[in-house]
Amino acid sequence: METRCFVCGADDKERVYLSCVQGGEEKMVCVLCLPVLIHGAH
Repeated sequence: METRCFVCGADDKERVYLSCVQGGEEKMVCVLCLPVLIHGAH
């Protein structure tokens, strides 16, 4: 199974990922999109 960031769609060959849970569902987020989740989009 290919891992993709649920925010930007980058695959696991491009980025480092962290696991998170949203609405009871496990999702993967890349480290470049993590600040957007923490601080919100500006």
